[in-house]
Amino acid sequence: MRELLEAVADGSLSPAEAEAELKGYVTGDAGRFDAARQQRRGIPEGIFAAGKSAEQVVALVETALETTGRALVTRVTDRQVAALESALDDSFPNATVDRRSSTVHVRTPAFEPPSLDATIGIATGGTVDGPVADEAELVCEDAGATVDRVDDVGVAALDRILDQLDRLRDADVLVVCAGREGALPTVVAGLVDTPVIGVPVSSGYGFGSDGEAALAGMLQSCTVLSVVNVDAGFVAGSQAVLIARAIDDARD
Repeated sequence: MRELLEAVADGSLSPAEAEAELKGYVTGDAGRFDAARQQRRGIPEGIFAAGKSAEQVVALVETALETTGRALVTRVTDRQVAALESALDDSFPNATVDRRSSTVHVRTPAFEPPSLDATIGIATGGTVDGPVADEAELVCEDAGATVDRVDDVGVAALDRILDQLDRLRDADVLVVCAGREGALPTVVAGLVDTPVIGVPVSSGYGFGSDGEAALAGMLQSCTVLSVVNVDAGFVAGSQAVLIARAIDDARD
């Protein structure tokens, strides 16, 4: 305790960092940020931007950077990203902002990314599934896993998935995103001996176009796979990271 107080007094530790050390979380006007989740759960807290103002997103990202050195933000809008980049020019001018679709990964130069001796494969049925896969991919990259991305291999033409089979089989765990009837994860799971996490995507049209048909199809899979909620790329990526970390520990 005394060391923390002395560090705050001499300026080597910010009040937010001290609060994170003492409580595990930091409380601000935009809410509480769980700075200890990485140590407790093995996955950092993701900042869900939908429904938040640009100012709230900025505040939470700055708290994340101050206490953990990086921030993962999902479901961002162009306005939120513009406000974030403008604010970071002043508060963290050397921060790196990596945006893919509606997901943003921000890190400071001081952040030391981990390294996992594991490969996570990510596959999509079509281009429209890309944003959900992007969300999963950034989570996996943040954890230090090697990511092998295979896009546009939907079951409408099975040759597209069969000619990528060696890559899929080389992965330690697979995240497979698909809309419409959600058949791709079921097909992949029948061809590989690695864990498969199916992600139903709210793409397509007609009955079940909001992802319900894809979710139902994956839940009814004859082959063994795990299934997350509709469009839950962050959850799928996090689950893949936990599996990859266990594999990395076993290899060590």
